[in-house]
Amino acid sequence: MFDPAVSPAVAEDEMALATPFLRCLVRLIRAQDSYGAWEGKADTELLAAFIITKEQRRAIPIIGDPDPDVLWRLDMFYTAVGLAIEERCGLMASPMMELSHEGFGRVLFTAGRLVALSKSLRDVHRFGFETFRKLAEAGTRLVGDAIAAIETYPEVARA
Repeated sequence: MFDPAVSPAVAEDEMALATPFLRCLVRLIRAQDSYGAWEGKADTELLAAFIITKEQRRAIPIIGDPDPDVLWRLDMFYTAVGLAIEERCGLMASPMMELSHEGFGRVLFTAGRLVALSKSLRDVHRFGFETFRKLAEAGTRLVGDAIAAIETYPEVARA
């Protein structure tokens, strides 16, 4: 039933946080917390850095160097994609990223001898998503694309 006290945006966020990809990303971020600083924080607080509104994106210059926080978020996102691929098919798929200092590059995921996923990166200094739903959809789509490639060429992926 519809609860009038819960707004549609909150319900959408809760549904997104329940997706396997965002659960994987949260687990990965919590695993990075060696001093317990994030122990009491909610999942939404941990993932808040991945959310960049249109207004925030417009405020970031078109050309710029990515700062360490952005690079950390980028690394966490693509590492979570690799972990989600491994959870679904049992094959290790680690991201290999090559970035220029200006924030352009490529990320590859290999499974065995198969390049399961290849994605160009641009404007890395503006990396982020408008909502938790869009974050979950982007990660889930990348995982699905890699799984489809692995299922298409299983003998190469398992080589």
